[in-house]
Formats: sequence, structure tokens, C-alpha cells
Amino acid sequence: MPPLEPVALPTMYRVRQAFTRTRLEDIPGGVRQTLAGARLPIKRGDTVAIGAGSRGIANIDVVAKATVDWLKAEGARPFVFPAMGSHGGATAEGQRSVLAHYGITEAAMGCEVRAGMEVVQVGEALGLPVWLDRIAAEADWIGVVNRIKPHTDFKGSIESGLFKMMTIGLGKYQGATQYHRANVTHGYETVITAVGREMLAKARIGFGLGIVENGYDETACVEAFNAEDLEAGERRLLKDARAWMARLPFSPLDVLVVEEIGKNVSGSGMDTNVIGRPSNPHEPFPADPKILWIVALDLTDESYGNATGIGNADFTTRRLAEKIDWKPTAINTLTACAPTGPSCRWCSRPIGRRWRARSAASASPRPSAPG
Repeated sequence: MPPLEPVALPTMYRVRQAFTRTRLEDIPGGVRQTLAGARLPIKRGDTVAIGAGSRGIANIDVVAKATVDWLKAEGARPFVFPAMGSHGGATAEGQRSVLAHYGITEAAMGCEVRAGMEVVQVGEALGLPVWLDRIAAEADWIGVVNRIKPHTDFKGSIESGLFKMMTIGLGKYQGATQYHRANVTHGYETVITAVGREMLAKARIGFGLGIVENGYDETACVEAFNAEDLEAGERRLLKDARAWMARLPFSPLDVLVVEEIGKNVSGSGMDTNVIGRPSNPHEPFPADPKILWIVALDLTDESYGNATGIGNADFTTRRLAEKIDWKPTAINTLTACAPTGPSCRWCSRPIGRRWRARSAASASPRPSAPG
């Protein structure tokens, strides 16, 4: 291939954004305080299964450890289990490895980490069986710990958070596959709400611990809810999460350079709420901001080769492409009914980024992005 001729670039300016920076300084203290005030049903001697997911949540190891310590201080017997649907290659060891990458190990937590992929049926919603991780089902109580944020596939009053973990996470591979397919017919919010409510009614959900981050990927607040208060609490925290979320400063953009994509960054590799490109063809999603070209430079190590969301990019690097492990990528995208995830939309190349994405926009007008 002959070398490219020199290209005259438009004038560029370096821009730094400032977001609302609500921040929880004492995270263990905040976890202890909110759990103590949540009127939980857990008693001395009870076993408590604490569900932890596959997302790259700020300080998730600190939050999980503080939860374990508080339960121990109350005389309970906690253990941690992976609540992450089909992630980690849909294997017990793969999911245990994902937790370990986030610092959630038996040594760090001071309790067992029990992983399995078997499920049991605990109820029915929308004419479908509701599945629950068998290991969690054997505990006296289940606690779900997750970040609450706008979802990358749909808009609603309940999106990504505790209800989603009760649905997709606790359902393991079998439940995740079933619910994602049901989403095509019923819609994400309907499925997550119906299954989450059935979980609250039929499974022994002792508490949910919601985490909200600010626009700098820092822990802004943590709040615990008992089963009765969980739904209303999650709806309230989602409003805070949406208000504090990082956003690109202007639209339209000619080029967005994404330093890294990854499952620890977003379930869709890149946060579609930031880039304005939906990953779900079945539900309406605001196409804002409008970006002509997106370039993804790398895939995070924490993704373990899962390049879900690469299809939202237009260009990528050989470095990223060579990191892709097609088996977990295919399992994740097919389970989520998003088979276009691995491939680029127009030119067979990948893309993405965490939040310190660098954007470049010229002052001269450009054509709008292809539909």
C-alpha cells in the first residue's frame, strides 16, 4: 500500500470538561451506615449470598468487602457469588475469574466465593419461568450489589441496576438468554420490571445495595434497600445517575477517538448514552450526539477478549482486533440478541472507549453521519 499524502488538518482545540462531583469519601462507612438503616430481615446465623457483577464499577471491591464485614458483625454468614448472566464465557470458573480481576477474591473478602451456572425456577413472569442461581437459592437471604445507571439499550424509569441484576445476573446463562429474547417482544423495561418483581416476591431477596457514580467514574453515593423499598429506591437513584452522567460537550462531531472499549467500561463496550449510537435495534434510542466517525484504539484487559460493541465503531487498530476472543464475544452478543456487536457497521473494523474519550471536531461543516 503506497504511503498517504500529507493531509491538512483543521484547527484543533484542547477541551477539558467539568462535571458535578458529588463524591462519597468514606465508602466503607457509607456502606455500614446505609445497611444499618435499611431495616433488613437478616438475623444472626443466617447465610447471605451477595451477588456481584461483571461491570467495572469504581471501588466495587471496597463496597463488597464492607458489605461482607457488616453482615459478619451482625452475626450473619455471608458469601459472594457471581451475578453476571452469560459473562465470563458462561462458565463458573470464567465468572470467578472476572470477580477476581476486580479484587473480589476469598482472600480479599474474607469469605467464600461460590460460583456455578445451575439455576432453579422460583416463579413465573410474562408466561416465562423465572430462573435463579442455584447456589444463591440455597442461602437464607440474597443481597444484590450493583451500580445504578442509564441503560445502553433502552430508556425507562428502571434501567441498569438492581432489577437488571435480579433478572439477567441471577438468571445466569439460561435466564439471560431467555430474557433477552423476551425483550424483543415485550421490551426491556417490561421484562426487567416483571421478572424483578417476581424475584422480590418469590426469592428471598434480603437487600439491594445501589451504587451511583459521578461523571468521573467515582463513587458518588451508596444506598441499601430492603425488598419492600427496593423498586422505588432504584427509580429514585436512576434520576441522580442520569443527572451526574458524563456527556460529550457538543454535537455534531466529526471524529471521536475512543482510547479503550470494554465490558468493564460498559455492557455495550462503549456507553451508548455517551456516543449516541444504539446497540439494540428493537427499541427507540436517542441518536445524540451525532458522530460521523468513531475510532476505537484498544480493548481493556478486564474484558478478557470480549469485544461486544465493536460494531458501533467505524475504524480500529490491529492491536484491538488481535485481542478479540471470539467465543465470549459471540456468547455475549448472541445471548443479548445483538449479533452485530462484533463487526463494524460500515467497514469491518472495531472501536470504543472508556470515559476519558478524546474528541476532535472541526469548525467547518461536515456531512451528517450515514444512517
